[in-house]
Amino acid sequence: MAIIEKRLSQTFKQFFDSEKSGGILLIACTVISLLLANSPLGTDYLGIWHIEVGGLSIEHWVNDALMAIFFLLIGLELKRELYNGELSELKNALLPIVAAIGGICVPALIHFSMNAGTPTQAGIGIPMATDIAFALGVLALLGSRVPASLKVFLTALAVMDDLGAIIVIAVFYTAEMSFAYLSAAAAVFASLACMNRYLRIMSVPLYLLGGAVMWIFMLKSGVHATIAGVLLAFTIPFSAKQDDDSSPSHKLEHFLHKPVAFIVLPIFALANTGIIIGSGWTQALASTNSLGIMTGLIIGKPVGITLLSLLAAALGICKLPLDLRWRHIFGAGLLGGIGFTMSIFITNLAFVGEGNVINASKMAIFVASLTAGIVGFIWLKIFGAPVLTDTDVDTIDFEDPAT
Repeated sequence: MAIIEKRLSQTFKQFFDSEKSGGILLIACTVISLLLANSPLGTDYLGIWHIEVGGLSIEHWVNDALMAIFFLLIGLELKRELYNGELSELKNALLPIVAAIGGICVPALIHFSMNAGTPTQAGIGIPMATDIAFALGVLALLGSRVPASLKVFLTALAVMDDLGAIIVIAVFYTAEMSFAYLSAAAAVFASLACMNRYLRIMSVPLYLLGGAVMWIFMLKSGVHATIAGVLLAFTIPFSAKQDDDSSPSHKLEHFLHKPVAFIVLPIFALANTGIIIGSGWTQALASTNSLGIMTGLIIGKPVGITLLSLLAAALGICKLPLDLRWRHIFGAGLLGGIGFTMSIFITNLAFVGEGNVINASKMAIFVASLTAGIVGFIWLKIFGAPVLTDTDVDTIDFEDPAT
């Protein structure tokens, strides 16, 4: 009897390891930010992020510029998954795609059912998101106690989830749009795409320079500027060969992992998690918006991911990998409820200028993400053991779902 293991690419292993350590640093920065915000230095600490530099506050520079780098990395990861990762073959891609749809729609419906027609209806996108760094960080703590393919499934699910969040941001969180600037951004995007497809230009600095120009136009267009990071990712030349590190896309993705994990996201946490926990914090968590966020992340995520995957498997649309059972999918769904970074990001867009609502929403995100992480870890520790088979194989074939 041997444990089936899926051959993981070196690129994926590096990505998984960096997300694990990055998640630990993210937790540390969050704790530091919370402690400072609720200390005698709280007013000064929070005031730092509102200092204006070059026409924007430091907080805006973090959320609009630094996070564009994060979205660039997300775009490069999504591109890799589509070319030679878990999403490159339809039979492999369908399960995480269907799971991501369920994990997006059910939490959104839960929040909408509680907040429809109210000022907090705009928070519908908050429980849709999954934080890759934290979710994979928790899964990494379990090591070999969970199947290798569960790590791949959760990564693909989280990447597709982030794509959904990006679409939501672009479509629903754009206040006023300037078509002139948006057209200029589109023209830069088209030019970069032509540099790749027709001129075969391989210089990363040229693409980054064009991406910076596109970011400026996108910022002025009204569409959130971070979208420029995703668009830029899809213009950079890519090699479809497995673990080929010679292409500009591979090189840039490899280069960005550590800066994003150890600089960008920690600074984002410091800038956005300075929540003042006042005497009425329990009442804030009892609001329909907070309840919608917590219920969506803690219950909506695992229910949506598991039920839609079950339905798709029953209809023959997709199948489980040989070494996974539905208990593993449910465990991944629980970890999908760790919204954190993306949920906080969407909160800032949903409730611009509404400090109290933003504060309450962030507290709800913390409570939900912490709960989802702990419950998901315990569930997989108890029920997540890899499946034993009589045959030792190198890669996982897809068979009929087992319960």
